[in-house]
Amino acid sequence: MPRSEKAESSAVSLADACLGYLAENPDELLAFMQFAGLDPEALRRSVGSSHLQHGLIDYFASNEPILLALCANSGISPEQFMRVWHRLNPSG
Repeated sequence: MPRSEKAESSAVSLADACLGYLAENPDELLAFMQFAGLDPEALRRSVGSSHLQHGLIDYFASNEPILLALCANSGISPEQFMRVWHRLNPSG
């Protein structure tokens, strides 16, 4: 698999983990929706889009408590998470 496809695949699976975490934590989901300016219908429409995937990864990367909770619950190390984030945001 080419490197760009591998990076995109890891971003998709990481974004899915982020969304799953939010779905299990309604208060955090509400905070994300407010931050992103999404209502429930807009969130449903954007599930699976690269825009939402990148937004989820950015949101978790900027919120250490939920980043660490996600990592602890999913077996992803914070370093792995931030490597994916950095590939999506090479200029930082």
